[in-house]
Amino acid sequence: MTQIYPPAPRQSTLDIVHGRQIPDPYRWLEDAQDDATQEWVAAQRVLCESVLDALPGRDALRERITELHGTGSVTAPVWRGGRQFFTRRLPHQERAVLLTVDAHGAERVLIDPMSLDPAGNTTLDSWHPDADGRRLAYKVSSGGSEESLLHVLDVATGKALEGPISGTRHSAITWLPGGHAYYYVRQSPTAGRRIYLHRVGTDPDLADVLVFGEGLPDNADFGLLVSQDGRWLSVGVASGTENRSDLWLGDLAANGAGAPEFRPIQVGVDADTGLYMWRDGRAYLFTDRDAPRSKLCVADPSDLDHKAWRDLVAEAPDAVLTDFAILDGPGLDRARLLVTWTRHAVNEITVHDLETGDLLGAVPMPGVGSVGGLFERPEGGHEAWFSYTDATTPRTILRYDARDATTSVWATAPGVVGVPEVRSSQVSFSSADGTTVRMQVVEPVDRDGPLPAILFGYGGFGSSIVPEYDPSVLAWVEAGGVYAIANVRGGGEEGEEWHRAGMREHKQNVFDDFRAAARTLIDGGWTTSAQLGSYGGSNGGLLVGAALVQWPDLCRTVVCEAPLLDMVRYERFGLGHLWTAEYGTADDPEQLGWLLAYSPYHHVDKGVDYPAVLFTVSDNDSRVDPMHARKMCAALQHASSGSGPILLRAEAEAGHKGRSATRAVSLAADTLAFLAEHTGLKLPNTTLGPRYE
Repeated sequence: MTQIYPPAPRQSTLDIVHGRQIPDPYRWLEDAQDDATQEWVAAQRVLCESVLDALPGRDALRERITELHGTGSVTAPVWRGGRQFFTRRLPHQERAVLLTVDAHGAERVLIDPMSLDPAGNTTLDSWHPDADGRRLAYKVSSGGSEESLLHVLDVATGKALEGPISGTRHSAITWLPGGHAYYYVRQSPTAGRRIYLHRVGTDPDLADVLVFGEGLPDNADFGLLVSQDGRWLSVGVASGTENRSDLWLGDLAANGAGAPEFRPIQVGVDADTGLYMWRDGRAYLFTDRDAPRSKLCVADPSDLDHKAWRDLVAEAPDAVLTDFAILDGPGLDRARLLVTWTRHAVNEITVHDLETGDLLGAVPMPGVGSVGGLFERPEGGHEAWFSYTDATTPRTILRYDARDATTSVWATAPGVVGVPEVRSSQVSFSSADGTTVRMQVVEPVDRDGPLPAILFGYGGFGSSIVPEYDPSVLAWVEAGGVYAIANVRGGGEEGEEWHRAGMREHKQNVFDDFRAAARTLIDGGWTTSAQLGSYGGSNGGLLVGAALVQWPDLCRTVVCEAPLLDMVRYERFGLGHLWTAEYGTADDPEQLGWLLAYSPYHHVDKGVDYPAVLFTVSDNDSRVDPMHARKMCAALQHASSGSGPILLRAEAEAGHKGRSATRAVSLAADTLAFLAEHTGLKLPNTTLGPRYE
């Protein structure tokens, strides 16, 4: 049946860029405030809702995902001055709440986003206690905008001390000892992003002191850390999202906190390095310099020249070093170093001698999964806390005790749910150029033959996709489907070389890896092309969008969430100008060629039998502008000869991330029901069906 779509006039817009003729028939859909765009989006919303509302089993699926979300969540504790700070979401809560526990064990809510905004549209973006746990800086934003406002409160009383301070989106914050002042990053309308010293209670527009960043470009991104003794301020400077950084060290003793004397540690080097000044008198340098899988070095603070760095934990040949923690409490026979690794998309933690780096053992784990965070007591101790999760285990907080080398449960997810029994395995396959790629496959334990399947991928910015508890995955597999997650190039699962093999002029590798993953699922008997759907969001939306136009017959259906799709003009919208290190820029003739070679919007051809596609966007997405999905949706609706619908799901009062629990469940139910409809997965109409008992 041919779908009737809202009219979208094709215009004759034609750009000449570096001598190339580039048609852009839906340029008018870039302007979200234009009456014609708003009318078109409203009509698309009506069409999409009518189709999604009629999908069989969607309501039951929503109920089941809600049940599986009923685990709630909890994070590992951050310790400051005998206090714990952590977040927890109870099963009935829409958003996680920030809590503190004092030295006597008394628990108290510090920030509840729902109390700030009962509508559920306010997000707690980040929080930063001072060294003594007496004061807390935190940032909130509303409507998914991520335009954070900074506040400070007194932890003991909950009294607001200052705020809101604007211009602090994605700002790093680090406190000076005593909690009376902190360094932070603020966006100035005239000077760009700079590092300021701010004293609590003063007017930031009048009293803030500029300490670093003058003369740097507006896309500079800063990392900040004050040493525990208050002597040193380390500053990392990256250009946008570039995986390399300049590194500076400021001495706060000479001229005071308002005028640190900075010396360059690493400038103009193609490497990413973090500097941590520890109380043992050594400088610890976490770096991928000459080590794409990263290593941990030490040096004397008096000589931080690269030649003076000494490897403490060397680069591993088949694992990526991702985090570390120091345990040096009085109850230990010797100080320990804990190191987190990602080995082929699975995490592990090893134990080393802090002085020599010698391997002593491994932290016991409950299974094969992923680890989040690694927190010790900053003042010293024998314990570390971290989270653990896998395909069937909700995020659990574990405590490691270095005195007896044991791991125990510190906190479980607050809700108890019936988790379905599934089988999870890792599969290796070869991509088009012979590169070995890995993929996690979650499937029913009784699978016998091909089933409807979803293939998920991301492949960008060095981000690693590791095993985790995901209610959407479990609901899909419980209903009788297969869910696969491909660790394609562009991610960080195999280190920085793996990332760079999937960026800029090498971006096609990501798409080839994804296609090879799909072929592996088909050839291996997990599914068929008629039963396969693909799903990706953000950079992963670019991935599935590119695969869609390059191989229209690869999948039966596609869900493209918050995607980049017009790669010629992506820099002009949202945060696109920060991503040129990842993708390249259309301002350069050669790099424009890279972008045009795969830009999905520019490869939509009339008369092609494209699969059914659901685009999902949020009106307030300030990272990836919804214009990408609008233009691509109009182009496919015009061009496709296929029978499957091309739909646009536009959500108001939401952004790129940070949805409330109900909104997250609703989006998941819509996308999975759409995928089920077009891959042939028969969803039960009630949660009491055979797969949901």
